[in-house]
Formats: sequence, C-alpha cells, structure tokens
Amino acid sequence: MATPPRIVIVGGGFGGVYAARALEKQLKPWEAEICLINRENYFVFQPLLPEVISGAIGLVETVSPIRRLCPRTQLYVRDVEAVDLRQKIVRMTPTTRPRALELPYDFLIMAPGTVTDFSGMPGLAEYALPFRTLGDALRLRNRALESLEEAAIEKDEWFRKRLLTFVISGAGFSGVEVAAELNDFLRGAVKDFRSLKAEEIQVILVHSRDRILPEMAPELAEYAQKILAKRGVTLKLGVRVKSCTADTVILNNGELIEARTVISTVPSALTPLVGAMDCKKEKGRLVVNGQLEMEGFEGQAWAMGDCATIMMSDGTAAPPTAQHATREADVAAANIVSCVRGDSERRTFNFAGLGKLGSLGHHSAVAEVFGMKISGFPAWVLWRTIYLMKMPGLDRKLRVGLDWFTGMLFKTDLVQLRVQTSSNITNEHFEAGQIIFEQGDAPDRLYIIQKGEVEVLRDGERLAAIGEGESFGEMGLLTNSPRNATIRAAKPTDVVAITKGDVTQLLNNFPELRAGLQGIAEKRK
Repeated sequence: MATPPRIVIVGGGFGGVYAARALEKQLKPWEAEICLINRENYFVFQPLLPEVISGAIGLVETVSPIRRLCPRTQLYVRDVEAVDLRQKIVRMTPTTRPRALELPYDFLIMAPGTVTDFSGMPGLAEYALPFRTLGDALRLRNRALESLEEAAIEKDEWFRKRLLTFVISGAGFSGVEVAAELNDFLRGAVKDFRSLKAEEIQVILVHSRDRILPEMAPELAEYAQKILAKRGVTLKLGVRVKSCTADTVILNNGELIEARTVISTVPSALTPLVGAMDCKKEKGRLVVNGQLEMEGFEGQAWAMGDCATIMMSDGTAAPPTAQHATREADVAAANIVSCVRGDSERRTFNFAGLGKLGSLGHHSAVAEVFGMKISGFPAWVLWRTIYLMKMPGLDRKLRVGLDWFTGMLFKTDLVQLRVQTSSNITNEHFEAGQIIFEQGDAPDRLYIIQKGEVEVLRDGERLAAIGEGESFGEMGLLTNSPRNATIRAAKPTDVVAITKGDVTQLLNNFPELRAGLQGIAEKRK
C-alpha cells in the first residue's frame, strides 16, 4: 500500500491550527498524514489574553490543547530550525535529547507568526515586558501584584512612585486592551492595601500617532480616548518609547517617565526562520499568489498570516488578524486537498472582514460590525458574545462564560503565582559509565569538570581522558556542528553545565574566551 502524502504545518496560531482542523474535516485518515509543529502544545485565543492580567478569566481558559482541537494531527512540540524548500524537509531543534529531527513533507503550510523585535531600542530587551503569549500575561499580572506589595511597605516616596507607574508602548488593539485591563485591575486591587491610594496609580499609554486605535473609525477612537482618560489612564500621543533603564522610560521627544514597569505591544518582526528561507520575499514577508501558494513553489508550499504578503482582489494587503487567518487557513486547506486528490480546481482568497472589536474594560468597548459603529455597554456585550462564540471547544466556552459570570459576583483574586525561572548554569552529577552526550548529538552545552574524570570515545575507541578543572563540549559549540565524539564518565563526576545560548553570548562579548576555547579545541584535534 502506498504511503499517504505528508502535510506539515509550521505554527500553532489561528492559521496553523485552523488549517489542521480544516484538513481533518476534508481528508480521510488514509488520504494524507497531517503534522503540526509548534513550540507549545496548546493554542492561545489571543483576543482574550488581556483578561488574564485582571483575572477576569482563569489562566488556562484562553488556551486549548492542540491534541484535542486536532485529534488526527501528529503534533511536534518543538521549535523549527530551518525549512529546506528544495529538499522538502523541515528541521526541528533538539529538546530533551540533543538530536535534531528532520521531517520530510509533500505539502507545507507556513504560519509561524512574528516575534517581538527590540532592535534599535536600547534597554527594552532587558527591561520591557512583551505581551504576546500566555507566559507574558502571567508575568505582567505577577509584576503588577509585586509592585503593589512592594509599594505598600515602601517608605521612600520617590521609589514608591516608580513602583506604581506603568507604561504601555503601542495603542493598537492589544495595547489599548492591556492598558484598560491593567488599569481596572490595579485600581480595584489597591482597595485591599490600606497604605495605598487609587490616585497613586499611574497607567501611561504611549502611541506614535495622533490617536489611539488607528484601525478604528476616528469617532470610535476618540470615544475610546475619552473613556480611558476618564478612568485615569494618561495618554501620550505623537511620541514613542525610545529606550529605557531599570526605572526610567525615555521618549523620543526627550521626556523621561520614572517607572519600574514598561510593557511593549510593539514592534513585531518576522521570525529568523522566515528570514533564512530561500524564496521570494517582499519586505521580509513570504510572497504568495491568490491561492496562497508561495511563489516558485506552487503546489508544494503555502503561507498565511503575519509571515506572508497576501494581496486581495481590491489591491489591498490582508491585515494580520485572527478572522483573516482563519479564512486563509480554509483556502490553503481546500487547495491542498485538491492537490492531494489530483483536482485542478483552486480557491482564491478574498475576504474583506466582518468588523473590528476592542475592549476598553469596565463594561465598555468599541465595535465596527457590518458597517455599524457601536460603543459603550452594547459594544461590550457584543464583544463578549462574539468572542465567546469563536472560542474553540465547548468546554472552553463554558469555562470562560462561568468566569465572566462569577467575576460579576466576587472581587478579583490577588494571588501572585510566582514562576521560578530555571538557571541556565546548572550543576550535574554522573555516575561511572554514564554517557554525558553521544557522538552525533547536537551541541547544547559547555561542561566544566568540578570533580571526577570523563573519557572521550569516537566510534567506540577511547581517545583521551579529561579531568578536574578542564572543560569539554566546546568544539561543537564553536563550529555549530554535531558532536564528533562521545563523552562518558570514567568515575563519579560533578560538572557545571552552561547552556548554548549563554556560551554564545559570552563568546560574542569576550574575544579572549573565544580564543581560549579555540586553543583547547585545536589542541584536542
């Protein structure tokens, strides 16, 4: 029996997950194998992510397990290292076992989305909190609670003011919703702190344009500005965040804002994966035709969402929104089904959009739906109704609805969930005879022996021994090539292990260290 063709989807956002679901509905199990690669095993419903900050909905209610949404799809929980369009291979990064995994495909869908880019903005990478993922929402909620707890016992008025000042950069839908939810949460939570007053809270929204929500009609944007200002949010328009330090935000007009927390909802950039792909691009984005096929790889590869330039029949580019991504997923899936079955019929993407919704918190919102402009409480009811209907899975609909209902009856929970960050420098112990890494493994760490001894093996032959105070694993990191030997503990051995990312950062900033490791590598050759 012939092996069915393999469809590989890169990315587990709206585009990737909805494409997998559409393929499962249209293809029989024996017609094709569907694979999806994503760094998490869950799908995030982004429009409701800001409500995690305030606790309006539970932490996991915005996410759905991909395995349940797409039960027939083989899920690979990994990062993608490279895509070879000519050899038709997707290469994934190593995880628990330091071995890269290659996945050949017959048909490919690229939907990896974008990443936060702080290049040219000194200090933001070190101090700003991005807002893109579930982890980002949890970190922001924890930071808000930590700031309140610290400010409640802080005697220095100058430092206390910085603790209670929060700057949000970017006033598109995400920035406005984050500012609204954070402001409501802080002003509600401060009532439980006897030493704090609501007027001490400062939430500052910074935007480079002359009005917020540039995607909305001017009258709705103006309404949103008035509502936010009325609730205590300070708007700084026509300026942008230029840089920041641990306790100061610097704007491009020279103004300094003393704040310990800065949240960035912009800018976004294409992933390095897309940048490295050998194909036609426009402003860094993958170029596709009306059927969403990548130029030069028609019938083999499709792209959608933020990573692609998708032109519609009216000559405008499709915006990177969830409603467009889900429609793009349907078109790409239908065209792949035609290829699998040998049909010549192809669907063309053309979707004008149904409307735009933006929450302003505190039972208010703005909406443009089918040409109608709605604001205030009716827009908020519409916003919640539409997004509740769009939540994938009946269980998530019920849980979110229940959270919203109980939120009207009880006060916001102030529990701070601390997430302990794992250290990138760890101590490890190996017993005699235990393999530390094998020949052919991907290089992932540098090791320094504290106590004991290891032996170097190549093709089963013992080459050398390495003892206390010496290092090993540097050769693969310097050349970024697979391990050329196996390392095995000759006796009980304690080591310090440093991850590849930290080693790379050290090598890039300390030429002497790089020269020293290269000297060791040359000597061992």
